[in-house]
Amino acid sequence: QVHLVESGGGLVHPGGSLRLSCAASGLSFSAYVVSWFRQAPGKEREFVAMIGWSSKSVYYSSSVKGRFAISRDNAKNTIDLQMNELQPEDTAIYFCAARSGYSIRDDEYDFWGQGTQVTVSS
Repeated sequence: QVHLVESGGGLVHPGGSLRLSCAASGLSFSAYVVSWFRQAPGKEREFVAMIGWSSKSVYYSSSVKGRFAISRDNAKNTIDLQMNELQPEDTAIYFCAARSGYSIRDDEYDFWGQGTQVTVSS
């Protein structure tokens, strides 16, 4: 059974940083593309960042590019999302998701975590 478990969310002031982590089990982790999505209250879930099998391919949404960094450790079966210069509009539930190929469409992902709340507020 596949499990993705996010951690690291919390409350941070504008301009601050957080590091999210996603721990995977029950799948051949290194064979999967992993992405982070987020969903703010009253909004659709949106793509944030994606990383390929070997970490050579990464892709970010325009809203986070230059502020967020995605990384993976295939030995530990983990994906991290370093979030810097956080702004109130980054407030959302953040989810990690996995699939076998590249996509920024959430409906094409096979496995999801339960999400972790990130709140950016003064």
